[in-house]
Amino acid sequence: MVRVGESQRLQMVGNNAWIQNIKEWIEQNHPNLVTTGYKITSPDTTDYNCIAWAAGSTEEWWWPDAKGQDYWPPNILREDSLTAFIMAYQTLGYEVCENALLETGFEKIAIYVLDGKPQHASRQLPNGNWTSKLGQYEDIEHNYLEGLESIYGEVSCMMKRRLIEQE
Repeated sequence: MVRVGESQRLQMVGNNAWIQNIKEWIEQNHPNLVTTGYKITSPDTTDYNCIAWAAGSTEEWWWPDAKGQDYWPPNILREDSLTAFIMAYQTLGYEVCENALLETGFEKIAIYVLDGKPQHASRQLPNGNWTSKLGQYEDIEHNYLEGLESIYGEVSCMMKRRLIEQE
């Protein structure tokens, strides 16, 4: 299997026919994004999902499946509960916080819950926008968390961690 390099992936994002097809799919499945704004930032891949992407990982698919087929932090409950997802992100230094406002020196994530089970996670970018991986599909940058609420439920937990200063 040949892995697509970063420059090749970004060239694929520039393909107008591909972009139009994907935009139609995204807007059909996530209609709130049409009004709240978004842009595609990378092509689809099954290498990682939204939970991994929010954690900053592009190397594995994160999910607490009972059979242990997907990556999940060691010694964390393997169940579809908000508690388990909070514990998983705490292994990376995140702590529960009060809001989604941009805070200098911190990186935030939002966990979406539908019918009592986590469905999605987004990570805040330095410009205050959010980045999400749409399942096995594309990564997007979106202006507001509400853009993804139609399909993933509501944001039920905000978390933040202090950014490490680069010397």
